[in-house]
Amino acid sequence: MRKVSLIPVAMAACGLLVLSAGAQETGKAAKATALTTPTIDQSLEWKSVFNPKISPDGKRVVYEVQKANWEENAFERNLWIVDVASGESRALTSAKKSSTNAAWSPDGKWIAFLSDRPGQIKDTPEGKKQLYVISADGGEGQQLTKTENDVNAFDWAPDSKRLAFSMTDPEPKALKDRKEKYGEYSVVHADYQMANLWTIEVPGGAPAAEPKRLSDGGKFSVGEFSWSPDGTRIAFSAQKDPDLISSETADLYVATVSDGAVKKIVSTPGPDTNPKWSPDGKMIAFETAGGSKYYYYTNVRIAVVAAEGGTPQILTEAFDEDPGLIGWGPDGIYFAAEQKTYAHLFRLNPSTKAVEKLSAPDHMASFSFSFSQDYKQVAYRAALENQYVDLYLSTVAPWQGKKLTAMGEQLKGFTLAHREVISWKSADGTTIEGVLYTPTDFSLKKKYPLLVVIHGGPTGVDQPVVNADRYYPIERFVAKGALVLRPNYRGSAGYGEKFRALNVRNLGVGDYADVISGVDSLIAKGWVDKDRMGSMGWSQGGYISAFITASSDRFKAVSVGAGISDWMTYYANTDVTPFTRQYLHATPWDDPEIYKKTSPISYIAKARTPTLIQHGENDRRVPIPNAFELRQALEDRGVPVKMVVYKGFGHGITKPKQQRAVMEENEKWFAQYIWGEKPEEPKTPEPKADDKK
Repeated sequence: MRKVSLIPVAMAACGLLVLSAGAQETGKAAKATALTTPTIDQSLEWKSVFNPKISPDGKRVVYEVQKANWEENAFERNLWIVDVASGESRALTSAKKSSTNAAWSPDGKWIAFLSDRPGQIKDTPEGKKQLYVISADGGEGQQLTKTENDVNAFDWAPDSKRLAFSMTDPEPKALKDRKEKYGEYSVVHADYQMANLWTIEVPGGAPAAEPKRLSDGGKFSVGEFSWSPDGTRIAFSAQKDPDLISSETADLYVATVSDGAVKKIVSTPGPDTNPKWSPDGKMIAFETAGGSKYYYYTNVRIAVVAAEGGTPQILTEAFDEDPGLIGWGPDGIYFAAEQKTYAHLFRLNPSTKAVEKLSAPDHMASFSFSFSQDYKQVAYRAALENQYVDLYLSTVAPWQGKKLTAMGEQLKGFTLAHREVISWKSADGTTIEGVLYTPTDFSLKKKYPLLVVIHGGPTGVDQPVVNADRYYPIERFVAKGALVLRPNYRGSAGYGEKFRALNVRNLGVGDYADVISGVDSLIAKGWVDKDRMGSMGWSQGGYISAFITASSDRFKAVSVGAGISDWMTYYANTDVTPFTRQYLHATPWDDPEIYKKTSPISYIAKARTPTLIQHGENDRRVPIPNAFELRQALEDRGVPVKMVVYKGFGHGITKPKQQRAVMEENEKWFAQYIWGEKPEEPKTPEPKADDKK
């Protein structure tokens, strides 16, 4: 549930923004070279790199390149490989659809990956992710599996001859017979297909062998897993069923590969997940809630336990953030974590519990770490402030990052907003940070329109790096003369457990205060035209924007993306009901007043602000009744409202054409209400010749 991103920049005392000399020079350069603002389509077409995986010997890195395929209306990924010494890169896969999740065999000869490409094996189900292997030197990928459902994840055995993988079980015969007799229907919280573990031999040129089931089909649903160093056992997490609301039941198990015997080794209150073996195979590190009842917002912890089971020992009590466990090397346990608007790699000494930050420089966001076999080299994604994310390689000690890709070259020729971190005091005195976007010709003597763009989560976090715009055309807003504020309101990741807990039984109310105080701080500096302000956001950001719609008349326009309008409506419809029980410490039946206090719909009598509502038709995280409820309430009160439903989509709008539509709707909405531009009138078709008679 935690999200990672990027970095901060210079701030003066009392939270005042300092515009750096570099920012001013950038403005001069932009004027001199007549750079352009990216169009919405150009932003959607920027390529991005993901999931670097370093070879066991540290000489090569395989990674994913994502690009928009307009013809297929898809963001597709293919694998590339780069030689560390020469810096030369080449495409490893180029088939239709996507190839992802690459992993080197321990002997460095093979790369396994997942792909939903048309299958090589006869009768492969169309569009399902299957497991493939390809020679590290290139060639054609070989399909290993022909599963009815997607392969979820996989892991190489230490001998490089086998792979373990997980997938959701096919529909049982009883369910198929039921459908044949009665047609399609489902029983809520009952019709589950569990995810299970399988193993498969890697063929040496021969047809792939049939996979063998390792875990029992109906006892639990498998999550993360990893092989023991000697290849005789697999540690895995599993919960009672695959439902998101059952995450608290996740425990740790160890399976013996030879006979399939399974032993539970950890069972604590809350989820226990992501097992990683010690190099000697005697211990297992894992992520745990540490018994916390409210694990949705309290710190994740790293613990260790004997491979045979026993009492777990928590190692990161003193680390005040969520550590993402990566692996156990010969010199310690490695994890990644956010630190305010930074993100870094850390090493934990399991004997002393001492934690050491490894990645550098400090003002960097680095993530997606992958280690060579000896843990002396690491590949990762990273960016500094006002930079686009690229791939890097470094020695672990000393840290010396070397850039492997040049994704940032796509930005040449464009004039982009300048990003800096600012801070302010909220209504209760809490210090809040945010990222302020300013035009290249920003002047301290001028007042600008202000648009607030609010992240989701609530445990998301915004950092001052360059990302391709999605949902909201921020670069175009700034180029048009607006300031953009992206607040890291209470509950955001990177600021510690106490900060994340500040919106407990205070959702919306405290979040709204954090946003409004940030707006007021910019108005007080004389930079904002308070008569031209707007707000927008998706998910939790949409919820806070709905709170602004219902609670304030200070904004000229609001855009609510997949937002909550009524926590009771949300609770009864969402696929993640524990969220409100944990943040509000009650159900709506136990404490209806706290649900009322934190719901935007409770304040709808105050609503005056024109509101755009955008929502996925099949959203299960924030179900669409929230959008219809807000729309109807605004319409009943005579508030200008427009609702757009994206057919076939869930909580995220994941295809380029529909993302284009989302951004264009937002661009037009704020152009109308912030800049006073008239909306385009629907064109009346010219009458046909026959109609004129």
